[in-house]
Amino acid sequence: MPLIGGVRPPVAILMVLLLSVAGLTVYALGSVPGEHLPLAVRDTEQQIAADAAVSVRGSISAEASTLRRAAEAYTPTSTTAPATALKAVVSGRRSVRGAALVDPATGHLLAASGSTVPLAGIGVGDLAVDAERTIVAPRLVTAASGARILYFARLTVPEHHQDTNADQSQDQTQQQTKHWLVVVLEPLPTPAAHGDGRGTWLVGGDGTVLAAATPVRAPSGADRTLPRTAARAAGVSGWQSDASGSLLGAAASGTRTVAGWAVVAPQRTAAGNTGTDNTSGLHLTVVTVQSVALTAQSTDYLRVALLTGGALAAIAVLNWLLLVFAVQRPLLRLHLSAARLARGAVGRHPLASEDLSRPVTVPAYGEPRRTGRALEALRRQLLGTDPPEEILAPRGPGSRALVACCALLVTAWAAPMLFVVDHVDTPASVPVSVVAGQQTRTQYAADRVRRSLDQSYTDLVDVAASLKGKSTAQRRRVLRKTLADHGRYRSLYVLDRAGSIVLRVGQTPLRTIVHVPGGNGITGVNTYGKIPAIAAYAHIPAAKAGTKASGVVVFGEIDVKVLDGLLPEPGLGSVWLTDSHDRVLAAGVGFRAFQPLSGPGLARLADRTRAPGTAGTPTSAVLTSSGVSRAMSVAAAAPLAEAGPAAGLGWRVVTSEPAASLRLPAFRAERMTMLAGLLGFAVGVACLSWVHIVVVRPLRELARLAERLAGGDRRTVLYPVNHDETGSVTRSLELIRQALADRAGRGRHSLPHPARKPRPPVTAEYTHSSEQEGGLRCSSSTSCCC
Repeated sequence: MPLIGGVRPPVAILMVLLLSVAGLTVYALGSVPGEHLPLAVRDTEQQIAADAAVSVRGSISAEASTLRRAAEAYTPTSTTAPATALKAVVSGRRSVRGAALVDPATGHLLAASGSTVPLAGIGVGDLAVDAERTIVAPRLVTAASGARILYFARLTVPEHHQDTNADQSQDQTQQQTKHWLVVVLEPLPTPAAHGDGRGTWLVGGDGTVLAAATPVRAPSGADRTLPRTAARAAGVSGWQSDASGSLLGAAASGTRTVAGWAVVAPQRTAAGNTGTDNTSGLHLTVVTVQSVALTAQSTDYLRVALLTGGALAAIAVLNWLLLVFAVQRPLLRLHLSAARLARGAVGRHPLASEDLSRPVTVPAYGEPRRTGRALEALRRQLLGTDPPEEILAPRGPGSRALVACCALLVTAWAAPMLFVVDHVDTPASVPVSVVAGQQTRTQYAADRVRRSLDQSYTDLVDVAASLKGKSTAQRRRVLRKTLADHGRYRSLYVLDRAGSIVLRVGQTPLRTIVHVPGGNGITGVNTYGKIPAIAAYAHIPAAKAGTKASGVVVFGEIDVKVLDGLLPEPGLGSVWLTDSHDRVLAAGVGFRAFQPLSGPGLARLADRTRAPGTAGTPTSAVLTSSGVSRAMSVAAAAPLAEAGPAAGLGWRVVTSEPAASLRLPAFRAERMTMLAGLLGFAVGVACLSWVHIVVVRPLRELARLAERLAGGDRRTVLYPVNHDETGSVTRSLELIRQALADRAGRGRHSLPHPARKPRPPVTAEYTHSSEQEGGLRCSSSTSCCC
């Protein structure tokens, strides 16, 4: 009958799983490429191109929105001249090269200013269709002087029309409206240039370079094909998708050109839909180019894989040999020897005397040795040559110590794999170009925040100008409309000269600073609390005497969630906006208001950006934590603004990306090595625990019961618990115990009784044992007189 379970399965599975882990270790570490240009370098360039594309998209969207708001804010009359209306809408815009006011229904030019606006290539029919829409998307035009962009805004003009009705005695004047289209010609926004030696180009749909960052780096040599290749890839991905990628250029003298490209796509909303589409029709792509030094491969990961995998395979074979020769084979021999003694004890087998005459082979180690010695003593007791005697358990390690030794061997392999082998702990493992790329991306993040603050400032200056001379009720309507049109404000309020709020719309202000600042700008209006408050402010121009409204400055508290949404970008890690004291004002991750930067390394890095007498300079470094893990991160800091309303604040944008998340061969090898160590340790613990539970513990109990039986304990009934070799030996011991108990009972009945007085006959029922086939007991009754 085959045994269920037993000692064989866990021992065999342990060896098979350890060998499998050894094979996986060789495969995983051996597949780590020896790259001279790590994928992290290409990823960094791709992400820089995506940041530059976001910058271009923001510039285009800001210009288009500003023009549309200016057109909506201007209210012409039926008698307003087209030239007057055009001048009122576009005045104060420095980037305007030319402007035109067009009647879209006829295509007639009503007014013009500045350079000639190329309307011929647009088409009257298209203008008529676009004018019916609320938003007209910008368009790209090319001329001999270069590429330009056209922005559109719809201007609603009232007109009077007299309709004579025969049934009426007088004319009725019906007021209707007509639409004019404001067209503004501006240069293409130039992508921001960050990073030494990096070329940044704005490429059209046909691969033509339309604009370049300053300093200009024109495509040369084999790099001439990169813009066209990037434009084709962008066209395949779609102009409404935020697709991006990387390309490799020519290699020369130890360097290679790495290019990144990204589509200038519409902004995605929180729900994943596109917002106002100002860019998809332009078919623009940003391409960045950088020459990167090729790195030499310093580690032969295949050799390390073969060494570590071979070591684990040797440990697997050694553990298998120890368990087989010290536990498995001795236990199987005990199983056969115990069954042979049980047959001899029952006495029904033809070779029963031969079964008892053959000595028991005693194993040489641990609990099997103790059980073998007890079986040999029981064999002699069955033969009647030796009386029962107490067998003392020998001192020394047993099977439990053997299993612990096997576990120690697996741990000795797994521990170095987790903490020593291929462990990256030096900043030199991160390429210089990746560290510089983190700094460049931090500068782009600072540009996004600065542009948003500047836009808030510009909008509030316009609002302050529109409040001039208005009553309190009129000002309230203006503030409510501004709050509804601009999602960046959480509260708008007007202060008087004493710093008291005289008019407010929106949420309760968070300000704790009550003085009235001079001029216009950006500032923080609280220094404590649960929510940092950043506000734009602008002074209301002096009105004529006799006005009823009070208030000298209007404040717009910016919702910190808007700034939080500008900071995070894929692959940039944790991003913080800090004040001049390195306290957090906004972050791309969860934060507590005005908390210090996490870790002294980041604070010191932010301090390095403060150059005396300047707005500061960006910096970057590889930081190593002081904990046991010694984790590394690529960190950078950049001043928020070098000019503009936010320049004097001293704020910084600080980023930190875990180095382990970069696609570098060293960190990939570290992850694969740690994974192999964890798998090996888990397999060893699981299988050896299985061996301990199903083999070692029952074997220890079996040795104890066998020694008690050999010492003369005939009363304890032995119940087999496990259906395996240990249970089989226990069943054989129970048969031996019954045979020895019967012999002892027959020996007591054969002794003579002392003389005693005759007693009346009593009929009693005694049970006599008779051995049946298979070692079962049956009973027979007899009556006797005592």
